[in-house]
Amino acid sequence: MLKLAITFFVLAVIAAILGFGGIAGTLAGAAEIAFWAFVVLFCLSLLGNVLRPTTV
Repeated sequence: MLKLAITFFVLAVIAAILGFGGIAGTLAGAAEIAFWAFVVLFCLSLLGNVLRPTTV
């Protein structure tokens, strides 16, 4: 998920440099959504790992 966010961000920067403002804005928004989805899933994964009972 983080790789997807980074990919969208790089594409947004390239589009902005080339002058495609609308596409750059859309890609930046997609990168932001992918990043926050990654953060939420990462936190849930950490929380699930902490709350899981350990077995011997």
